Amino acid sequence: MIPSLIQRAKYTVAAIVAVVLLAACANQGGAPTYAAPREADVVNLMNGAAADLVASATGLQGSTILAATFVNIDNLQESSTLGRALAEMFATGLTRAGLPVIEVKMRNSLFIQESTGELILSRDIGRLSASHDAQAVLIGTYARAESMVYLNVRIVRSSDNVVLGASNVQLPMDKNIRAMLAPAW
Repeated sequence: MIPSLIQRAKYTVAAIVAVVLLAACANQGGAPTYAAPREADVVNLMNGAAADLVASATGLQGSTILAATFVNIDNLQESSTLGRALAEMFATGLTRAGLPVIEVKMRNSLFIQESTGELILSRDIGRLSASHDAQAVLIGTYARAESMVYLNVRIVRSSDNVVLGASNVQLPMDKNIRAMLAPAW
């Protein structure tokens, strides 16, 4: 009799555990639930990525750097508030690391498109760098995915287009990041 009571108790405990586990997994509303993306600390992420960029770079001693607006990887002639803000944050990081960065918004010799920024195509790097007396250019691209924005940043020597340093970072697609992307995104 005692073995059958023990057996019955085991089955009862197992059934209770199963019910509790299934109840914990049940969805009350019938629709899937997802956690909202946590808001990215963009400034902190960019400071870390800029430090990584400087640490990975070679041959920057004595170089003056021209910072260009970061562009949409799918259309290199398009940027957004996000691209302009990220370029500014990286330029700040380079300056904090002791590298001289040219502020092109203060120069009249570079055409800056309103709502786009200082776009530099590869064929323009040498000409623009020479006109600003810069030995290197900070360039970057961003790509949107479903829940992330991927950013790739490089410092390119203007005389021969050799990449001197590179860094990349992923940003969670929160409401702030989405608001800074171009409306078509």
